[in-house]
Amino acid sequence: MDIEKEFIRLTTSNQAIIHRICCMYVDNKDDREDLFQEIVLQAWKSFKSFRGDSQFQTWLYRVGLNTAITYVKRDRRSVLAELQFSQESYCEIVYHEDEKILAMYQAINKLSKIEKALVALYLEDYSYSDIAETMGMTPNHVAVKISRIKVKLKELSKKQHSSWN
Repeated sequence: MDIEKEFIRLTTSNQAIIHRICCMYVDNKDDREDLFQEIVLQAWKSFKSFRGDSQFQTWLYRVGLNTAITYVKRDRRSVLAELQFSQESYCEIVYHEDEKILAMYQAINKLSKIEKALVALYLEDYSYSDIAETMGMTPNHVAVKISRIKVKLKELSKKQHSSWN
């Protein structure tokens, strides 16, 4: 299988990862679409260096989170026309399901860049060891950070939810 087809196959089957990262790092749909394309572009540029030492999903998270963290507006172009940002954004689908989910995502949006990255991996059920490997931390440090983030998110989502009533 040629490298482009393999990239399209793997990225298409894992694009929900990219959507979640975009939801956590930018607020409006246009910026999410731009960030989505930027992550795909950076993943494509780096794909030849993917050695398979970790799962593709872990590698894609690493690329996506690093891209989101360093994201700056500039001209972007799509690498692959076959891989499109879905017309109905992942965020809109999630946000319309439940007010509590909306409150959670709005609370996550208020976290620091590193905290957002940790939450993204945690919500994907990655183990503390896998999160530590992806983020360059120790598993113990991840556990402490996640515990603190949970408390922070409870407070933020309570405030958000109470402001609706």
